[in-house]
Amino acid sequence: MDLLRPSAERGHANFGWLDTHHTFSFGSYHDPAHQGFGALRVINEDHVAPGRGFDTHPHRDMEIVTYVVSGALEHRDSLGTGSVIRPGDVQRMTAGSGIRHSEFNASTSEPVWLLQIWIEPHTPNLAPGYQQIHFEPTELADQLRLIASGDGRDGSVRIQQDADLYAARLAPGVVVTLPGKTRRRRWLQVVEGQVQVGGRTLGAGDGLGVTDAAPIVIESRGASHVLAFDLPGD
Repeated sequence: MDLLRPSAERGHANFGWLDTHHTFSFGSYHDPAHQGFGALRVINEDHVAPGRGFDTHPHRDMEIVTYVVSGALEHRDSLGTGSVIRPGDVQRMTAGSGIRHSEFNASTSEPVWLLQIWIEPHTPNLAPGYQQIHFEPTELADQLRLIASGDGRDGSVRIQQDADLYAARLAPGVVVTLPGKTRRRRWLQVVEGQVQVGGRTLGAGDGLGVTDAAPIVIESRGASHVLAFDLPGD
């Protein structure tokens, strides 16, 4: 069974300094039909104005993955960690038993465009933690590159859930496949460009959830940029 989530149907809010779209229910946006997809609870696409950002706020019991598409995002948290996240960087924060952090556009002149992803951990009240890894553009070119996983294999960041996250930047006409697995569910999120999957054309911001074991064959229609999730089944 497939679940199509068109970009135009996502939750949307524009606060001037923040233009944000919510694939699933988040904050004041509540949609009973889109509360998440298994362990995948949040995909927020944020555009943050220069010099602006999110003041210090708390989280707990969530694996938070930040993926910057363009610009630079400055991160600081109650563990004493601080970094700037740029395109190619993948940051994982284990909120666990409780963490506080802030996120600001690191530039005073250029906006930052990012996706923030929340995945439920396999165990509550874990010790808070942080990891950030950089992937070169060649690693994402014309292939699904593993960037986050439950075991940290192949140089990916490690998340506290039996889940894999892949990223790919595809040239026109390139075809990649996310293999099918029984008792799993998969989600495809188009970041940029346009792809075709099973006779459907998906554009930027569109999402597609798959709950059967069929592989997801992704054909790029022009230059495209996608994220693909392999998640625990029910």
